[in-house]
Amino acid sequence: MKWLVGYQLTESDRFMQEILQRKDQIQEVYFSWGDMPNGRHTGDVHRHLTAWEARRCMEADLEVLSRAGLSFNLLLNGGCYGERSLARSFFTEVCETVDEVAGRFGLRSVTTTSPVLAHLVKENFPRLEVRASVNMEIGTVEAMEYLGGDFDSFYIRREWNRNLPALRKLSAWCREHGKKCFLLANSGCLNFCPARQFHDNLVAHERGIMQMDNAVVFHGICRDYLRREKDKSVLLRRLSFVRPEDTGLYEEVTSAMKLATRVNPAPERVLRAYARGTYAGNLLDLLEPDYAGELYPLVIENGKLPADFGERVAGCGQVCGRAPCTYCRDAFEGAAVFLEE
Repeated sequence: MKWLVGYQLTESDRFMQEILQRKDQIQEVYFSWGDMPNGRHTGDVHRHLTAWEARRCMEADLEVLSRAGLSFNLLLNGGCYGERSLARSFFTEVCETVDEVAGRFGLRSVTTTSPVLAHLVKENFPRLEVRASVNMEIGTVEAMEYLGGDFDSFYIRREWNRNLPALRKLSAWCREHGKKCFLLANSGCLNFCPARQFHDNLVAHERGIMQMDNAVVFHGICRDYLRREKDKSVLLRRLSFVRPEDTGLYEEVTSAMKLATRVNPAPERVLRAYARGTYAGNLLDLLEPDYAGELYPLVIENGKLPADFGERVAGCGQVCGRAPCTYCRDAFEGAAVFLEE
């Protein structure tokens, strides 16, 4: 299995060194550029650096990775581009950005949420692979057919990580039509979250929102949900993550999996765990977003989950809640450790 790894500007060089050490296992490094809205919080903001200093550090890191032979994916995956969505000036900016990044560092592919931007990139940069973002929540053959010829590959919606029969069907269609599909391995988002689109839109407009006199800070509905004691025990069946030990189950449907590492507090730990195919510690620490703070002092010890966990949840048919299945609840109770004890 190869990995698609998200760039993060970190205070130490541990993440960069981990990427360089694992470069033969990495298919691409993906990143956002400049002020362009993207699917995560602004990539060039850093606590101890000005925006210009952070930008220079990021460019220096990308140059190092480029010289090491790594390939890059540019994110144009904002949840909303507002009134600029169809503007000629915006299209010009996008093309100039793609041209600049490709000229300086090289590009293999572009990921987008916008069918319009996909067409724009395909028309102007035909050698680049255009990929549908996981935020498009593509989960059917029909959805891929609707998008036509502008997309060369697709991230399949998170929830289908727990539905191998559906993934086999989508993967077969992609092979038959000269396309590729990829999966997101370590999402911490709740399955079928009704607030995901709203949250993605907030992230896309975060620069403007940060300048407002805001009454609240929205972190998503998931954190409040998981603070309720009665809902913690259903966590394992409400998430779509694939453990490092279980990624081999998906080699029949994809050649590479995306690792969400752009805002994880220890991205080098995530990459190391998946590259090694094993992890000992709190499973929540590998996810993005992670819920370690919400569940503390409770942790989910990865090594205490059943050996057949990945195989069981990937092919169970998602009949959660139907009697007499209590597998995920039992697995949670067996792996839950209270640090205070």
